[in-house]
Amino acid sequence: MELVVPAGSRGALQSAIEAGADVVYLGLRDETNARHFPGLNFSTVELPATVERAHLKGCKVYLAINTYSRAGEWKRWQSAVDAAAESRVDALIAADMAVLEYASRTYPDLRLHLSVQASATNWRALRFYRNHFGIERAVLPRVLSLTQVERLAERNVVPLEVFGFGGLCIMAEGRCLFSSYACGRSPNNYGACSPAEAVEWRQDGEVMETRVGGVLVDRFGEADAAGYPTLCKGRYQVRGKRVHAFEEPVSLNSLELLPRLAKIGIHAIKLEGRQRSPAYVFRMTRIWRAAIDSVQANPDGFSVLEPWKNGLADLAEGQQTVLGAYARVWQ
Repeated sequence: MELVVPAGSRGALQSAIEAGADVVYLGLRDETNARHFPGLNFSTVELPATVERAHLKGCKVYLAINTYSRAGEWKRWQSAVDAAAESRVDALIAADMAVLEYASRTYPDLRLHLSVQASATNWRALRFYRNHFGIERAVLPRVLSLTQVERLAERNVVPLEVFGFGGLCIMAEGRCLFSSYACGRSPNNYGACSPAEAVEWRQDGEVMETRVGGVLVDRFGEADAAGYPTLCKGRYQVRGKRVHAFEEPVSLNSLELLPRLAKIGIHAIKLEGRQRSPAYVFRMTRIWRAAIDSVQANPDGFSVLEPWKNGLADLAEGQQTVLGAYARVWQ
């Protein structure tokens, strides 16, 4: 199984390579990228040298052009595909059919992977993208149970990549409307769940309030840990109680499922976190590198070591990890 690691900055990319990533995936510094945050990502000018540096270290590079193009602004997405091909990335990760069509027709030798943003959850959808655009891998959404993943793998339409660790999403990827409601900007088109310009921190006495697009997301006391505010993980008043109405701040961790994922033929494990620090990326990658190597060396004798478990819990949102949809037993 390939270990596919996020690289939202030059430092994160270097950390990923040093910690043992087989692949780094990154995005451009514009709205073609679903992690379009200020101060992160790569310009088209620096992309060729970035790819070359990774290749010299024996690491592949996948470029995510994984938002949906907007009417009247197609040239931006077209130019991003051109930059990917000219920089000799190892694969392009895309969801928009216009992007996939342009890439497949203009650069037939450019390897295409279907982004999680396409929300392809059944074998007929995978077959459609394979037949029409020649995709060679699909990243599965985080809404599927392990049984559903196994059934898709049995169909063998295209090689599959699944998320192993990182942030969860309550939405079917590619279909989030929260930011549209609060900010008037969809993350599927503009590249960020909580655009930096829409985020506010307000001091109210001894309490810190966080708002996104003017919507009150949470309130924190001086001793509370306050993460970057997102609408889906806020605490809201529901029937007189302040609760995480949509999703608690937890992270996916499928480390214990590695032997089964390997057995059913999953081709790659993807780690989430292009907005994370180089230190976070290094620690996460080193643990998953050791775990994947352990599974491949002795799948029947694999067990999750306590240092791995504790290390990932330290990196998780709210210091909590869950199996997410993988653990659904009714599907």
